[in-house]
Amino acid sequence: MLYNLTTFFCRTWLRVFFRLKIFGMENIPCSGGFILASNHMSNLDPIVVSSSCPRQVHFMAKEELFRNKLFGWYIARLNAFPVKRASADLSAIKQAIRRVGRGGGLLLFPEGTRQPEGRLGAAQEGVGFLAAKLQVPVIPVFVRGTGVALPPGASKVKLHPIRVWFGRQRLVERGMPHQAIADLIMEDIRQLSCLKSS
Repeated sequence: MLYNLTTFFCRTWLRVFFRLKIFGMENIPCSGGFILASNHMSNLDPIVVSSSCPRQVHFMAKEELFRNKLFGWYIARLNAFPVKRASADLSAIKQAIRRVGRGGGLLLFPEGTRQPEGRLGAAQEGVGFLAAKLQVPVIPVFVRGTGVALPPGASKVKLHPIRVWFGRQRLVERGMPHQAIADLIMEDIRQLSCLKSS
């Protein structure tokens, strides 16, 4: 209930103030586990992508956010779970695998860190590992506008149009190197970035 109320509020806020438009929602599977792999430009991205998706998604959040018990309780109800960013966090990986294995969606940012608006970085191997391990559909996501609305280091939000594209599902072949899978997923995101829908 809390997740649905929060995403409804966020989606309404984004549509009213940022003229949010969403494309390709038909590419989200109706049931079963899946991965959303999105470009990353802003701290707004998890809010924008999860609010735009017609199904609930889970995502990793830096463990520091859980130190405040009240805030940690709240974001945990929004399907966030902690990850240690300084090293390969096996507990977070296991948590991601469990949640998708139960039929949930998982939001990942293959670039690993925020990029400037209009620029895409290289994919990290981790997204390829999870895609190979989970064997669920991977849906590429391209977000435009969040890097202008709230760029890294900004303290205020600028009202700027935001667009979200969900691309066609990719099914990962078994036996492919993890980095090769990550690169393919990133190429799918690059293809979405070429779309010029208004």
